[in-house]
Amino acid sequence: MDLGLKGKNAVVLGGTRGIGRAIADTLAGEGAGVAICARNADQIASTVGALKATGAKATGASIDITDSAALKSWIAGVDRDLGGIDIVFSNAGAMALGGDPASWEQNFRLDVLGAVNAFEAARPFLEAGGEKNGDAAFIIISSISAAQADTASSYGPIKAALIHMAKGLARQHAAKKIRVNVVSPGTVYFEGGVWHMTEQKAPKRYTDALARNPTGRMATPQEIANAAVFLASPASSFTTGSNLVVDGGISNRVNF
Repeated sequence: MDLGLKGKNAVVLGGTRGIGRAIADTLAGEGAGVAICARNADQIASTVGALKATGAKATGASIDITDSAALKSWIAGVDRDLGGIDIVFSNAGAMALGGDPASWEQNFRLDVLGAVNAFEAARPFLEAGGEKNGDAAFIIISSISAAQADTASSYGPIKAALIHMAKGLARQHAAKKIRVNVVSPGTVYFEGGVWHMTEQKAPKRYTDALARNPTGRMATPQEIANAAVFLASPASSFTTGSNLVVDGGISNRVNF
């Protein structure tokens, strides 16, 4: 299927590893220009180099997305460098699993305020893209943890806030041709990721989590990226305000 992404430009927050890197690679493969940001400058340089090696337009910078002024300045520069912004993926997350005040603050500042900052910084450019091409998209990566709780962790409620925010943004900005959707992964395994580290440091917890999924495995970052890029593409042009659960059946909720 042609997703209609050739010639479009996308911003990926947290684009150097895991789901974000898979999103960036998939976009480049579809012919889109890609801008990435993350904290590690060396990983940014390596990822941008790899994207350019595929023939894609690519740029990146080390940005703290909780710094709204820095993020706004960078996104404006991306618009100039790439010649427009059609899609933004809000993928960066703190992954603080505790229920203590510091964990709540860390998750809120990076996950929620990071997404708020990104949307506000990109909104005028997404509006311009929507007016020009009839479709622009803002995609948030949340988690199935938003819909289930075993302990009073800060992680799930913060991820739930993103889904609520996305629905409001979708309705508020539909007239400007900006679609807003969410992808909620279950467990995702990649080298250096949280479940890889859990496998090494707490193998029983890892095997217990693996056993809960009826598919018998965890997702790859590419499987989550496939869903996210589809939702961002014109191939999904009438989908907005949705939360797409991609968890391999690990949750038992019914998604009405």
